[in-house]
Parts: sequence; structure tokens; C-alpha cells
Amino acid sequence: MKTVKINTFPNNAANNLPSLSQDFTVALQNRFLQRTTLKGAVDKPDLLIEGEITDYNITPTSVGAATTTNTGNIVQAQQNKLTITVKVHYENNIDPKLSFDKTYSDEAVFNSDLDLNTIETAQVKIVNERIINKIFNDIVANW
Repeated sequence: MKTVKINTFPNNAANNLPSLSQDFTVALQNRFLQRTTLKGAVDKPDLLIEGEITDYNITPTSVGAATTTNTGNIVQAQQNKLTITVKVHYENNIDPKLSFDKTYSDEAVFNSDLDLNTIETAQVKIVNERIINKIFNDIVANW
């Protein structure tokens, strides 16, 4: 195997972070080009990696004690969880039986009292890194 082509992973998630598609795709490309001897290819690559981002969600994972206000009791999340899910289509043109379609998902938990606008990029980077590790390991494990 000498060449790889990694297509852009479009962000098709209902919730959206504008830079997610580009950030994920560039990080995945960098992983393969920096940690293997593969060269980027435009036509007829030995390996093709493509897919889409299918979910981007921030949900509460734990709640704190109720607080009483003028309007009644309010229960607030103590921690939130960012979850990203990516569908991957991998073609190995040297050994087609190693090709696969697989969905990867990972998450990062953070305190709800942190400003989401301040920490979102860092949390996304953590989750992207974990998903890229899984993809990379699944592909290079059979070399």
C-alpha cells in the first residue's frame, strides 16, 4: 500500500458546529499522512476513506439539587456530554476483503458551569481525536 485518499466528511448532523467537517477531515488526513508512509492520492488510491458525520449532540449526564426561584424549582445539569458519531466507508483496493463500513462514536463529559462557547472547540478536538484513533487502529491493524 502506497497511497491513500481521504474525502471530506460532510457534517450531516442535526446539530451543527460549522468547523466540524473541516476539522475532522484534516485531522484524519494528518493522522494517516504523518503516521504512515502513505502518500496522498487523487486518482486510484490503494486505500479510500470517506464517510459522514451523522450526530453531534450535547446532553446533560447528571443533575444537581433543585434550586428554588420565584418561578419554582429549577433542576440544573452538573455535567454535560458531547457525543459525535461518524460513519466510515473504507476501501482497501489492494486487499478488498479488509474493506468495511462502520460507525464510530465517542464522547467527552464536562462541567455544565463552564461556558460552552469557550470550551466547545477543545471538547470537539478531544472527541475527534478518540474517533480518529479508533478508525486508524481498525485500518492499520491488518497491515
